[in-house]
Amino acid sequence: MKLAAALSHRPLVLDGGLSNQLEAAGHDLGDALWSARLLADEPGAIEAAHRAYYEAGADVAITASYQATYEGFARHGIDAARTAELLRLSVELARRAGEGLGREAWVAASAGPYGAMLADGSEYRGGYGLTVDALERFHRPRLETLAEAGPDALALETVPDTDEARALLRAVRGLGVPAWLSYSVSGTHTRAGQPLEEAFALAADADEVIAVGVNCCDPRDADAAVALAARITGKPVVVYPNSGETWDAGARSWRGPTRFAAGQVAGWRAAGARLIGGCCRVGPATIAEVAAELAADDLGTPPHGPETRR
Repeated sequence: MKLAAALSHRPLVLDGGLSNQLEAAGHDLGDALWSARLLADEPGAIEAAHRAYYEAGADVAITASYQATYEGFARHGIDAARTAELLRLSVELARRAGEGLGREAWVAASAGPYGAMLADGSEYRGGYGLTVDALERFHRPRLETLAEAGPDALALETVPDTDEARALLRAVRGLGVPAWLSYSVSGTHTRAGQPLEEAFALAADADEVIAVGVNCCDPRDADAAVALAARITGKPVVVYPNSGETWDAGARSWRGPTRFAAGQVAGWRAAGARLIGGCCRVGPATIAEVAAELAADDLGTPPHGPETRR
């Protein structure tokens, strides 16, 4: 079943943070390529990470291509032909990880923002000083290569501002693969400070976009964003926040308490969310809780007994 059609039947569970799962398995992701480095160095580790999320109950795996770009790999001496192979491999690894589950598994090919390639935290600020045309030229080649690999969707994710959203919406036209558009937000604004009403409205009439929403944000910001995305666009909503900790780009570490609670997902679903999961620092155990919450919601019963919901 195609992903868009599946969303009309039930909400689907997204995976969690790929990087934290790889780090938990002992992999060092400290360089500028982040998890994309393992596409070249240890692809089996990426496949295993995807498998862990599928086995936890995820329906959709998001590929390891978030920080995989032609420009970023070129800085590490990897030519365009090899970069194309690695981008296609990211889709293949996620597809293989979902084999033999006894149920349908989908793959979303990740396309992170321009700032992810810079690896300096600017993906959480936006406003790179580039035109929409320049950003479209940056994104289009990678999206073309990912689309050729046959994912079920393109995940245009962690988008910090409306200029980059405009560029991405242009760049996916004519590729023949549906996409979701997901902003990183602070409160009711994009990371660059634009109102979410304006940001979500850009995708309302985009035929290629099957879902709109937020990711890589504080879980507390997701509640209002989900309802707003549904109201503004009339499309299914995608939501996958971080654990609630804050990324310190200077120290390259996470700070603060964990706030992600699987009990939030019923509210997101009621507000229009159809793709629900986690982003940075949300692991397989939490995704299993999300899957249990959604399954229990389908049955109208709490996932672990009547005392768990109050």
